[in-house]
Amino acid sequence: MVRGAASWWSYVTYDEEQAPPEIDRALLRRVIAYAKPYRGLLILVLGTVVIDSLLGLIPPLLMRSLIDTAIPAGDLGLVTWLGVGMIGVPLFAGAVNVVQRHWTASMGQGIVYDLRRQLFGHVQQMSLGFFTNTRTGELMSRLNTDVQGAQQAVTSSFLSVVSAFIAASTTLLVMLNLEWRLTLLSVAILPLFIFSSQKVGKRLRVLRRAQMEENAGLSSIMQETLSVSGAMLSKLFGRAADENQRFSERAARVRDLAVRQATIARWFFMTLGIVRALGTALVFWLGAVMVIRGSLTIGTIVALSAYLGRLYGPLSQLANARVEFAQSLVSFERVFELLDMPSAIVEKPKPDRVRAFEGRVAFEDVWFSYAESGGEGLESVRRFGRGGVTGEEDAPARVPTGWALSELSVEIEPGETVALVGPSGAGKTTFTTLVPRLYDPTRGAVRVDGNDLRDLAFDAISSCMGVVTQEAYLFHDSIGANIRYGRPEASLDEVRAAAAAAHIDEFVMGLPEGYDTVVGERGFRLSGGEKQRVALARVILEDPCILILDEATAHLDARSEALIQDALETIMADRTSIVIAHRLSTILSADRILVLDGGRLVEEGTHAELLEAAGLYARLFRTQFRNAQPVATPPD
Repeated sequence: MVRGAASWWSYVTYDEEQAPPEIDRALLRRVIAYAKPYRGLLILVLGTVVIDSLLGLIPPLLMRSLIDTAIPAGDLGLVTWLGVGMIGVPLFAGAVNVVQRHWTASMGQGIVYDLRRQLFGHVQQMSLGFFTNTRTGELMSRLNTDVQGAQQAVTSSFLSVVSAFIAASTTLLVMLNLEWRLTLLSVAILPLFIFSSQKVGKRLRVLRRAQMEENAGLSSIMQETLSVSGAMLSKLFGRAADENQRFSERAARVRDLAVRQATIARWFFMTLGIVRALGTALVFWLGAVMVIRGSLTIGTIVALSAYLGRLYGPLSQLANARVEFAQSLVSFERVFELLDMPSAIVEKPKPDRVRAFEGRVAFEDVWFSYAESGGEGLESVRRFGRGGVTGEEDAPARVPTGWALSELSVEIEPGETVALVGPSGAGKTTFTTLVPRLYDPTRGAVRVDGNDLRDLAFDAISSCMGVVTQEAYLFHDSIGANIRYGRPEASLDEVRAAAAAAHIDEFVMGLPEGYDTVVGERGFRLSGGEKQRVALARVILEDPCILILDEATAHLDARSEALIQDALETIMADRTSIVIAHRLSTILSADRILVLDGGRLVEEGTHAELLEAAGLYARLFRTQFRNAQPVATPPD
């Protein structure tokens, strides 16, 4: 019995040392700023709140007149009008509430829209490093659950406070006018409301943050394991039971936190109910004494008893609103955590908007470290109550500092094809991510036609760059929409011309729905070669002056590679091309080969020159490329 009592008591004596600091004015001002664009609607809503509060004062007065005046006088006419009033007032109040609800919903959903748009736009500006260090499910949780919670702070919680305050104030004024002594007795218990709301509010706020973080983790597990790639991996390795266990453990923590939160809330409401009962009993006792002594009418005490409900109800609502508002602010804190994260890649206030490029690429003493790139994920932001509340492990340590590229200086001429060669981890992919400014160099500069990429507008950079990666990513949309991604305004003829250059048009036109065929999640309804050719058609349609191929033909069958190589010859003509080469055919067709090792440029030259030098390239050729053959010409 003692253990059970201790267990229940632990629900309501949660460690307050984990509680976040008190709400400051800066946070409140920032929260209120989101309601400013809707101040017109807010004024209308507050007007309906006042009307509704005033209408609520009428029924008890009608009851008083009925008991003290109409019935003793036998006035049937007055009884009838009082009855009509008792019906008409709720009807009118209901209509006011419908209008109020419409305006409140319009304001609330407007705030949700603004927050989501701002958050999504901010996330879109984050560097690639942010996404490699952040779980997609966590981002989805911030954009959905947290934004909805933030909206509640402005609309539901705020309006509850205002509505309760107006209702309590007007009711108190009427009660003072009816009988000031009983009114003062009824408000004497007000400190008990305030004390209970303060104690519970702190504890629920901590639990709310913990629950939201656990829900974000649950979303991440679902996003990872229920995607096509995750489901396939789980099935191939027979890990379905383990994934179920991992999901169950996280879901259990969410469940336990929800139970704890609900239990504390119920203790809170039970306390408020006891306080209300105490106040009501005191008023009725003293009121009955005053009626017996003839200093108070029965109608007046009936009206006062009705007003007690209108007084204690708003007081309880005010106490509860404080708790709800404290919990809702957790959502704003989590939204602001993301909004306040700086991006490692930023555009200058007045960037250069170059319209035409020749395609000259230059690396000038470039050093790059992923650890110094500023690409931190959401795990790096401040989290109140972390560790002791959720049981989460500490955030993973950052990748040890090391140079992915160092002392790299090279210039690629317009129209030149350069092949990047080197062992695994040599820096080839890092080289290709700096050219389209997915990252900024830690030291040095990357230039296009003499322009530092950091001085150029983002759209100017993207307009001259075309990238085809080893894993072609396609959206769950039609083939036509995926090809048009870089040029949404392109006509069907232009799309088909690009697809024909990529040797995919004939295949697409053979499908029942042609270019309207939906490719499925990540393009899984297409083969690897088909996805790669669709991605290549997307780049061809964009018509960039600089082409970057990150192992674009690796791991394909001979026919697919032959088709893609033929398409590449077309698109690479008269374009600056940077290719990560794992195929001999790619190396032999390059104008120059750059050999990287440990992030440094160790050799450069043609195939024959590098073989003659008998360095790293010659060793790589003997171990990797000697048995490879140039790709055959694709069949007609």
